[in-house]
Amino acid sequence: MTFRMPAEWTDHEGCLMAWPVRAELWGNVLDRAKQEYAQVARAIAEFEPVTMVAPPGHGEEARAMCGEEGITVLELPTDDSWFRDSAPIFVVDEVGRRAGVDFRFNSWGRKHHPWDADDRISALLLERLGVPAIRSEMILEGGAITVDGEGTLITTEQCLLHPNRNPDLSREEIEAELKARLGVTKVIWLPYGGLLDTETDGHVDGVCAFAAPGKVIVQLPSDPEHPDYVRMRANRTVLEHSTDAQGRPFEIVDVPQAAFVEVDGKEIEVGYLNHYLANGGVVVPIAGHPEDAGALAVIAAAHPDRKVVGVPTPVVAFGGGGVHCITQQIPSARA
Repeated sequence: MTFRMPAEWTDHEGCLMAWPVRAELWGNVLDRAKQEYAQVARAIAEFEPVTMVAPPGHGEEARAMCGEEGITVLELPTDDSWFRDSAPIFVVDEVGRRAGVDFRFNSWGRKHHPWDADDRISALLLERLGVPAIRSEMILEGGAITVDGEGTLITTEQCLLHPNRNPDLSREEIEAELKARLGVTKVIWLPYGGLLDTETDGHVDGVCAFAAPGKVIVQLPSDPEHPDYVRMRANRTVLEHSTDAQGRPFEIVDVPQAAFVEVDGKEIEVGYLNHYLANGGVVVPIAGHPEDAGALAVIAAAHPDRKVVGVPTPVVAFGGGGVHCITQQIPSARA
């Protein structure tokens, strides 16, 4: 029995999210974070069912803020609210049966304490969903990878080779585990994630995303003063000289827009690449910034058969991520 991780654009049974409660992370903007999470959940629920996991005692608040249309609230112990990274990564076999890979989670290199509930949440969710679990002892966050469902995985050296994740594993051993657990046959290593992405140490979902087989969207800021101006061009060069697992050269779509806004006295960047592909839709983080319209137009052109919806998420960006970071798709059983 061979399992593979399907591409994000395949049919979903639903979407998993987690309710934000970590006061040490959000500080003065915790209430605003909850509002933004609820807005994202409602936007996704227009396309597919959402299950919002809230820590015990917070379910009523989550229900009240999210509403009940298309959103189910489930109470389970969690530490934080970034389900792209702590929830299971779902895989399917040749006949469409599902399993969930339960990678280890250490809060992006032990950045936030505690994280033991988040390390256990994959197993709890899989048991609740009735989906078999495949355990891996490697530390991996879902935001560190993007796949095409046809054998290709893209990641960043900045994150996966960081010594705070798997210091005892070589690059070759990490690649072998990705291939064994996710059913990929080719791993493409981009050198860089975002320079300002100190929270995740440079997840790929902030700089590159598959849009279709053989087609990727990349962050390519047009402003030479942007901290990633040179770094993202180095990433693009790698993709220009690479082929996917099927031997195809990449069609590369550039997102030149960048939006910096102030949240709680701190300047942060809202990353347009950090979007979520729902059934028939794309839910994109926006900043309430003049660059929003251009970025939405680029993403819409890259996904001509999907409805593109922008959701303001500057506070989610303040917390360290975007729409993709706070979601995890559940593929349909025959994805």
